[in-house]
Amino acid sequence: MRNATPASTSSFAHVCRAFGLLLVLFFLAPTTSYAQTWLVSTDPYVKLGVVDKFGQIGTYTAKFVVTNQSTGKEYILSKQVDSPQKGIDVVFPSEPSEAEYFATSAGEAAKATPGKYVWECQVAGKRVVSGRFTLAPAANDITVIEK
Repeated sequence: MRNATPASTSSFAHVCRAFGLLLVLFFLAPTTSYAQTWLVSTDPYVKLGVVDKFGQIGTYTAKFVVTNQSTGKEYILSKQVDSPQKGIDVVFPSEPSEAEYFATSAGEAAKATPGKYVWECQVAGKRVVSGRFTLAPAANDITVIEK
């Protein structure tokens, strides 16, 4: 029978420590690196609004009509304005995932198509405000950061 000596126990402990250190370094070693990746999105939009400045009308329905001047398509969105609120802002084009959004009479959702537009807001069938705007084409640049 062989008895363990302090020298053999000491060398076994050194081997275990060295193995443990190598194991820790293995798990802490960096993995394969990739170039930085970015996603980008640009959505042009316009905020349109109407306000009953002195609050004389009370509750009303604001019907926003936006017309694409190159296609002639009309996009409509009606919003209820409850008293004591005097006005409302809307965003064109609105997301079709929203409960209410700009759409043609056939149900086609408005898109951020570059071009010239005219708009008006009607209350009780009468135009109360109007204007025009241009949606510019959007462009994105992506910078790739190398490894």
